[in-house]
Amino acid sequence: MKKFALIGHPIGHSMSPLIHEKLFALSGMKDCDYSLIDIDPADIPASGELIRSHCGMNVTIPHKQSVIALMDELDVTAKRYNSVNCIKNENGKLIGYNTDCTGFLRSAEALPLGGNVLLIGCGGVGRMMAIETALHGGSLTIGIIPQDRALAEKAREEILAACPEASVCIEETSALDGDFDLMINATPVGMYPKTEACAVPDSIIERCGSFFDAVYNPTDTLLIRKAKALGRTAVGGAAMLVYQAVKAHEIWYGGEFSSEDIAPIITDVENAVAAMNK
Repeated sequence: MKKFALIGHPIGHSMSPLIHEKLFALSGMKDCDYSLIDIDPADIPASGELIRSHCGMNVTIPHKQSVIALMDELDVTAKRYNSVNCIKNENGKLIGYNTDCTGFLRSAEALPLGGNVLLIGCGGVGRMMAIETALHGGSLTIGIIPQDRALAEKAREEILAACPEASVCIEETSALDGDFDLMINATPVGMYPKTEACAVPDSIIERCGSFFDAVYNPTDTLLIRKAKALGRTAVGGAAMLVYQAVKAHEIWYGGEFSSEDIAPIITDVENAVAAMNK
């Protein structure tokens, strides 16, 4: 039996088994087992052998940076974001990857990432989205609350280090002006159970042409619902969650999937999330 797993702390309820089991089935791989492993942060330094006992692993909060010290090699994506969320065991050699970036780009293919982009939130996933926006030629505005300015300034430094020609400005959301082709919410605002919260006021939503919300629970956040009510294109986080898992299978064993293969899995995740919240 080939073993795969997700490690994190706390693990709680995860969509990962549902997604990965369906991907293994699509690949005709019946001898694979996918489990959830809760590892206390203090135990990560001693977890090298546990990781090597698996063919591959996914990594979630809070271990995405701490597992780096256990890797024998880092892919360029992991180096770029200083974050590992996927591990391949290649004959005992542990190689760290970041598939969040692929998940984001594949789920946001129809969105104008190269336009005038407003990003709300500049933590780990927000910095990744910011760098990808810059690499795609987008003009980026980071919308912040006053106490997040230092974090945003650090994010701007990282963006410019990755893409020196990038256009990046930082504005308090209360002072935002002008229109945006795309708004990205990289904060947890609107996540279950606080589903009636929205990352920005209606006055900003009305000035944005399209939306990406990294939150996947619920699948239709208040931000997404408000955007759709205005007739805007809006993409939720479920697609990103599935596509980052798809990339892991491509890395682990060369899995190949079509968009027709993946669409039903995204729907299954959305349905599972809705059922979980009832």
